[in-house]
Amino acid sequence: MGGQVRVSAAALELPGGATVRFMRTLRLPETGTHPLPPGLGTFPLRRVADYPDRAPAPWLARGGVLLPVYQREAMWLSFSAPVPVALQVGVGKVCAVSGRPWSDRLAQGPQNYVVLPRQPWLDGINSGSGTIRQFVAVPLGLGATVEGQITGEEVWGGVQLQAFELRDDALERWQAAQAARAERTRGGWGQASPPPAPMAAAAPGGAAYGAPAAAPSMGLGAGGRMRQEVYRDERPLSDWREEPSGRVFVHLATAPQWRAVTGEPAPASPVDRAAYNAAGLPWFDYYDADAEDLSPAEPLANVKPVGDWLGDDQQPWLPVQPGQVKPLGDDPGAVADGEW
Repeated sequence: MGGQVRVSAAALELPGGATVRFMRTLRLPETGTHPLPPGLGTFPLRRVADYPDRAPAPWLARGGVLLPVYQREAMWLSFSAPVPVALQVGVGKVCAVSGRPWSDRLAQGPQNYVVLPRQPWLDGINSGSGTIRQFVAVPLGLGATVEGQITGEEVWGGVQLQAFELRDDALERWQAAQAARAERTRGGWGQASPPPAPMAAAAPGGAAYGAPAAAPSMGLGAGGRMRQEVYRDERPLSDWREEPSGRVFVHLATAPQWRAVTGEPAPASPVDRAAYNAAGLPWFDYYDADAEDLSPAEPLANVKPVGDWLGDDQQPWLPVQPGQVKPLGDDPGAVADGEW
């Protein structure tokens, strides 16, 4: 389906110019509303097709990539694109934006995609007005994943991405508008580009190899709530191509699975949040005054946090101080796609 997806320097490059990075971060408490947590480096990515003798058969059938994640570890997705791209994000084949079942078509009632580069990142499911609930990794089989709570089953797990490009005439209009804007601002500061993804200090580094790994076992559940808007697309749906230009299935491997498949040790867990806050390191707040936030997705509004299944969070929480919140105005190769 569509063009090739490639892995380059721990990033996924989708057709149309969209780049997606999976960022390690601090897990939020499941009570209260919080600013954007920092990035603690990228998750490593490997192509499933490179391990035909060790990857689980369902992974090989679906193709895509794998990354290592610990139980209850949080992540966010960092986006960039040189031209507008519509990107669908699925968690266990449930749309993280609309809460509806996965679809091979874009929709606006409700909107089931984000638009790059206006949407610089997505930290979780669209479950509140101006807020989201953080992506947190949990095992399949407990019913704690977004997939399990919405569909009543846990079959897919992982993360699904699908990119749609603008039609030629819509792209030409956008390019003309960009050129006119650049002409108007010539001699001044020009148009502000999307902010860089919030980053902080890199995370600290830190099953038997050779046998096929166990079947998929990790999906994404809902964690703490944070302030983040999911922006409404200002274009008509007719501006976008009907067929996706590329898609990729991202498998979430446990640390033993990662070692069994790749032969590499999984990176150590990120620094704990109490130590991070005690050091006074930054959190972030981002606001786009010209963009309209989507309404909460009704199916996602009632998704329960993973603590309801895994018990209370044992990590101590040191509140973020106001001065810590900062405002923000590898190996190349194509990724094989499969049946999903």
